[in-house]
Order: sequence, then structure tokens, then C-alpha cells
Amino acid sequence: MKDAIEVRGLRKTFGDFVAVRDVSFHVERGEIFGYLGANGAGKSTTIRMLCGLLAPTAGQALVAGHDVARAPARVKSSIGYMSQKFSLYLDLPALHNLEFFGGIYGLRGKALARAIDAAVERTGLGAHRSATTGSLPGGIRQRLALACAILHDPFIVFLDEPTAGVDPASRRDFWRLIRELAAGGTTVFVTTHYMDEAEYCARIGLMVDGRLVALDAPGALKRRFVPGETLAVDGRGLHRGLEAARALPSVVAAAPFGARLHVRFRE
Repeated sequence: MKDAIEVRGLRKTFGDFVAVRDVSFHVERGEIFGYLGANGAGKSTTIRMLCGLLAPTAGQALVAGHDVARAPARVKSSIGYMSQKFSLYLDLPALHNLEFFGGIYGLRGKALARAIDAAVERTGLGAHRSATTGSLPGGIRQRLALACAILHDPFIVFLDEPTAGVDPASRRDFWRLIRELAAGGTTVFVTTHYMDEAEYCARIGLMVDGRLVALDAPGALKRRFVPGETLAVDGRGLHRGLEAARALPSVVAAAPFGARLHVRFRE
């Protein structure tokens, strides 16, 4: 199998509404592939089709070598999936959630115990095994959800906005785990709204109104769509001089960013 995911002309309609419009791309084995776009752009719908949860209206998608329309059960056994909405049981201890999802993946007895120990060690959850899931901070909950998704050592992991609403320190920790997964050979397909997170991806697909409008490495996309050099400018009264900065002949764009200005210059 050359690629972990192959998508050709994938389309999904709901009545007259076209959610995904004839999308084509591939994801290499062991790659961190980012899928970006605004809410309603078609990211989650694409993931649900690739996970075998939604049948495509048209086109073809192969995930881990299995056709998502003809063999959705085989697709599901080959992947891990972490949904955009936190889906673990809040009233259960973390360990019981791991046992439950391990059972869904067909793990039993000593094999389940070993898988839980490995996932807990990998995600740093040792101190939280007995804690009630609902009492855990948001960042720890997301790590628990990831642990549940990788219990069965899947070929591909789909992460749908895994760090939404999580504090910056927890986001960094979570992405460290993602990079470790990819370094170990796991293919990671991730959606995010955070552009700094997109920098960690080998390639990025940009979705707009159900269409894949760009696909390339982060550096190549920036050179193509955001030419020049951007600097963060500190100082007093910067915002009062914003229009003057924009009027300078060497400035392509200037915008407030917290207490600073981000100013983009020509080469």
C-alpha cells in the first residue's frame, strides 16, 4: 500500500446542499496531514466519510487500503477517531473509559491491560487513571480521548479539532504526542483552526465551501498566498499609527495582534 489515504472525486450532498465538492488528495504513510477551513467548510463531513461513518454521494476513498463505501467495517478497525465533540463518559473513571473503548476495539484480558498501560504511559495519564473523567481539566480530557483512540495501535488516527478550547500549554503537550505518534509510523489526519498548529503538519489542505482550494506544505502555501516577511512590532501608541503603517510603500499589510502590530513587508 503506497498511501495511507487516497481520495478521488469525493462528494457528499444533503438534499440540495453540497457539503463536500469533488475533493481529491492523498495522505502518505506516517504523515501529519492538516485539514483547515472555517466552520461549515466540509472538514468534519470529509472525516466522517473517511472513517466509514457517512456514505459518500459520489467518488471514491481508500483508507488503509479499504474502500470506505464497500468496506466501512474494515476501515473502522484500521483507524482511531477522536471526534470534535468530547465523547467519553464523564461519570466514569478514566480507567473505565479506557476499558470500555478497548472492548469496542476487541481487546480483552491481558491484551487489553497491556494496551491500556501503553496508552497511559504514552499520553502521561498515570496520575489520572482513577480520577472521574468529568473532574479532569480540559487538556487532560483530550489526552484521555487520544489514549482511547490509539488503544488498538491503529494504522491511521483522525483528530477532529482536538485542541479546540484547550489552553496553550496543553495544546503544546498534545502536539508533542501527535508528533511522537507520527514518528512511530502512525498516519495522523488532523483538523484545526489554529494556524500555529498547522505549522506542525507536513502538508495542509485548505477547504472553502466544500472545495479543496489549496494543498501543499506550510512553507509553500505561505510563499504563494502570503508573500513577503511579517514582523511583530512592539511599542507605545502603535494602534494610533496603524493607518500610517499601512500607507508605507514597503508595507503589504498591517493588523493589530494583541498589544502588538503584525506588519507584512515586501521582500
